[in-house]
Amino acid sequence: QVQLVESGGGLVQPGGSLRLSCAASGNIFSINTMSWYRQAPGKERELVATASSGGGTTYADSVKGRFTISRDSAKNTMYLQMNSLQPEDTAVYYCRYYHSTRSGRLEVWGQGSLVTVSS
Repeated sequence: QVQLVESGGGLVQPGGSLRLSCAASGNIFSINTMSWYRQAPGKERELVATASSGGGTTYADSVKGRFTISRDSAKNTMYLQMNSLQPEDTAVYYCRYYHSTRSGRLEVWGQGSLVTVSS
């Protein structure tokens, strides 16, 4: 089993920065994908960024150049550095862990962390 604990959310003014953390524990498979999603009120959950264990990363067009996803293998922790934050970035941010093997798949979600961008 895998457990995810998120931290780092809060209130920030437009143009400000924030860093989210997602600490994973348990039976983590060496080949996996970890991602950040977000969900604003009244909207569907959307993919923000993804980082594979092989080093590949992807970003939503809306955050390219502003957000950076990274992983610390030694700490089993994923980060999302968010710069130049705007009101439209306001949402609950969720960490997601995923792996797939010949015998099955595992998907685990963090509890969510609220990010509010407002003046």
